[in-house]
Amino acid sequence: MTIEVQASPRERLLEATASLTYREGAGIGVEALCKAAGVSKKSLYQLFGSKDELLAASLERGSTSYTAALLPPADDGRSPRERILHVFEQVESQAGAPEFQGCQYLAVQIELKDQSHPGSRVAHRVKEELTGFFRAEAAEGGAGDPGLLARQLSLVFDGASARAGIRADRLAGLVRPTVVALLDTAGLR
Repeated sequence: MTIEVQASPRERLLEATASLTYREGAGIGVEALCKAAGVSKKSLYQLFGSKDELLAASLERGSTSYTAALLPPADDGRSPRERILHVFEQVESQAGAPEFQGCQYLAVQIELKDQSHPGSRVAHRVKEELTGFFRAEAAEGGAGDPGLLARQLSLVFDGASARAGIRADRLAGLVRPTVVALLDTAGLR
């Protein structure tokens, strides 16, 4: 006998928000979110207070899996150079999926514009953590200016994600040589 446990209204709202905002953008309406989650508007507002808070909670909830899908495991024995290249290999692999629409966290920041929006604050933190990873690896690898290299790598990451997300470019054969040139110029071992 199998007992199926249905997700709570909170979990259904978080999942629906993650899915719909990735596909349709942060401007998706409350009615569409509630319909997809199978909950009432009253439940949404009781659980999250506002659609803005729901978006922030959904982004926060997804941040761990987003980071885990991109970053190599800590202390995996690879060089900082290899660890940085790993991130770009992951985004290149993800970009090949038909459902890939770019970096969700970058898209939220662009769409919302308001840096004080709860969702924008979560997205900013997640993107800053990626830049922080690049900075730490660049410092460990002996880059001349780890902060500058981290910003450059973030620029390449965001540009590659955005262009692949809108199907303006394929990343295969494009991203790795670009990143390697940056790493070489920065003197990263």
